[in-house]
Amino acid sequence: MGSSYSRSYSPNCGPAKSEPENRGTISRTDSTCEYVESVVCKENDLKENEMKVFELGEEGKVLVVKQNGEFSAVGTKCTHYGAPLVSGALGDGRIRCPWHGACFNLKTGDIEDFPGFDSLPCYQVTVSEKGEVKVRAKLSDLKSNKRIKDMGLTSSLDESSVVIVGGGPSGATCAETLRSEGFTGRITVVAKENYLPYDRIKVSKIGTVTDIDKLQARSQQYYQDANINVIKGVEVTKLNADSKSVELSDGSKLSFSSLYLATGSKPRVPDIPGVDLKNIFTVRNFDDSINILKTLGTEKDKDVVVLGLSFIGLETASSCVSKAKSMTVVGKDVAPLGQIFGKEIGQSLQKLFQDNGVSFYFETTIVKCNGENGVIKSVELTNGTTLPADMLILGVGTTFYTEFLRDSGITLKPNGAVVVTDKLETNIKNIYAGGDIAFAPVYALDNEPMSIGHIGLAQYHGQVAAKNILKKETPLKTVPFFWTMVFGKSIRYAGCGKPVSFQIEGDISSLKFVIFFFNEAEKVISVASCMRDPVVSQFAELLYQGKPLYKKDLKDDPFAWIKNIN
Repeated sequence: MGSSYSRSYSPNCGPAKSEPENRGTISRTDSTCEYVESVVCKENDLKENEMKVFELGEEGKVLVVKQNGEFSAVGTKCTHYGAPLVSGALGDGRIRCPWHGACFNLKTGDIEDFPGFDSLPCYQVTVSEKGEVKVRAKLSDLKSNKRIKDMGLTSSLDESSVVIVGGGPSGATCAETLRSEGFTGRITVVAKENYLPYDRIKVSKIGTVTDIDKLQARSQQYYQDANINVIKGVEVTKLNADSKSVELSDGSKLSFSSLYLATGSKPRVPDIPGVDLKNIFTVRNFDDSINILKTLGTEKDKDVVVLGLSFIGLETASSCVSKAKSMTVVGKDVAPLGQIFGKEIGQSLQKLFQDNGVSFYFETTIVKCNGENGVIKSVELTNGTTLPADMLILGVGTTFYTEFLRDSGITLKPNGAVVVTDKLETNIKNIYAGGDIAFAPVYALDNEPMSIGHIGLAQYHGQVAAKNILKKETPLKTVPFFWTMVFGKSIRYAGCGKPVSFQIEGDISSLKFVIFFFNEAEKVISVASCMRDPVVSQFAELLYQGKPLYKKDLKDDPFAWIKNIN
């Protein structure tokens, strides 16, 4: 058990003043902050490695965790999309979100893995001699359930400069981390789009036209207060590694002490006749989604074809089908997400889509787009079918925004990915790369390098790059985590690698299952689930802790391993 009067420091609350024991709720104002404190439970109300949500008087709720005999209290919901953390995976000193895999430190509330930008509020806990667990919290933290890290100060004497190429989630996270970790020099973010960094996840899921302000991670005022200069609507056209400068599309130049490359991916456009007709769209940024929705309209008079059976194509089809006259998805696979989940589960997903009005053409692709007056009207498939198409949406993979690096001296893979170390540094000192473009070691795959395009990993790269720019040696410990939500069904996937076999637990027909994927040694390299949270988050935490899981370990109880993550 924890010792009497043990306490956990809350960085956003400050140390508490000694107060008499009181079973009731006490509200007070200290300086400019209003606090509330109350006994929330007894010491024995929680078992070791257990977490529960308790009312803090009438002011709000807190998540209390008991681990190693000590108590911690943090916000109750993930700061990303509000998932209940009590249903997440409790690891060693941190909680992993059950929905999308973001991780938060129990002692500080700091976000340690992503997606999301905000940390959790962390509350002070004391245990009395009577075994009463008392929590003290700011009222504002209880209401917001999130905390933005202190951005620190800048110094006119610090002549160092970090240039971040890319205004996506990776670049934004790098900039924030640099400031919160104490960097006092200049920070410049070069953003190709005309917007501040925003929630790119929603691009393929937007069901109605929305304002960019609702998607932006931070306000302009935030960046001004943090002395982070975001240059919008401009691209880097050339890197001069010797002179430590980059040239921009507006003719200007920027010098740097350190450089972070996070330019991301661009949608692949297949080389087929007629692909340049109007009303043919890719799905990558905010403008793409708005253009699709405006063209689609509200009259349900458009025949829509989607090319691609992966996440982007399926998410777009599911979010737009209710506004279309018809929705048809075309692809080379044998079933939706078949390459990931296999034919059997893919066919259950196919039925889900068909029940919601989506049609499919499998094992084929588009060979020609036909139009009238410059606007697409139909598509021809390799199997001889012609489909009416007032709109065509392309979701057939991506290429990298790295053409400007071809003659820079940076080592690139043939596909344009940037080769980096486990600290995200390129072959040129003080130049780093992360996000989609990084060919980087993956901890969950025995540090084999891969390029992985996903927002959570991109943000994690931004954080790790910032720490290494500041010479706070931080090697990557990457555990890939993917997800989607289609027609109310949540699908999660953690891990990576090419499986040779798999094991299914659950009911495929009702789309409530867990899949364990094995390599040649029958080691579990990834786990996927549908409507079975938080098992994928629990497996992600097991991978992060470096604990192996094998097929033989699943024999008696396929989920016994969950006890080993804390």
